[in-house]
Amino acid sequence: MAVKFSIEGVEGLPEIAGGADLAALIAAATDIEDGDILVITSKIVSKAEGRIVQAADREQAITDETVRVVASREFDGGVTRIVENRQGVIGAAAGVDASNAPDGTVLLLPIDPDASARALATGIRALTGARVGIILSDTLGRPWREGQTDLAIGAAGVHVFEDLRGSTDASGKPLSVTMPCVADEIAGAAELVKGKSSGVPVAVVRGLGHLVGDLDLPGARSIQRPAERDLFRLGADEAYNEGYRDGFDESQAEAAVAASE
Repeated sequence: MAVKFSIEGVEGLPEIAGGADLAALIAAATDIEDGDILVITSKIVSKAEGRIVQAADREQAITDETVRVVASREFDGGVTRIVENRQGVIGAAAGVDASNAPDGTVLLLPIDPDASARALATGIRALTGARVGIILSDTLGRPWREGQTDLAIGAAGVHVFEDLRGSTDASGKPLSVTMPCVADEIAGAAELVKGKSSGVPVAVVRGLGHLVGDLDLPGARSIQRPAERDLFRLGADEAYNEGYRDGFDESQAEAAVAASE
């Protein structure tokens, strides 16, 4: 049986300032039902949490938020850095972004997007009595593909994967690795009604209640593949330089051994 669901943008939310009670604002702006999944643009969470710095400090902010450089490329006027940030997200500029930020400032991602999502889910459930899931979304590029899409960087009360391993496809063939990342799929679909310039930072996804669960479900951090299992953890230039350094160090060690004999 085909699954049917709907997505509707939540209009009428005010401009979000530091300290805003997002759970209360969202609950008051729309009718929320049991089993709904709310997809919330991470930028309004960043604003509410005061994750704002001056635009002049953007490059330093990127450096401060970076835990691992994946790739960097020079271009006229600067350098693009693809990095892993403190939140475990891999993307350009560590998620530091000037779009939809107050003039002269840039926004950092929430310190702990899963914790932010959990707080919102807890608050909205308490206010409405509805068992809802929360996904915090941000816009990211993807390796080998042009353009961007929204992906889940935080989640609470919702299954981020739909694990089909061990089941069979429509032809009866066993599925051994199929595990759709439904949190990313929902985040991307919700962006179709939120948009980048419409001033609609929240969408309600209805009809996927089977994906809503307890607040202790794994969050979006569990989506990120650990670096040790990532076959493409570095950009080409970074991988070359790392290999060069390893080869140089090995040759120096061999030369030292030979000189001592």
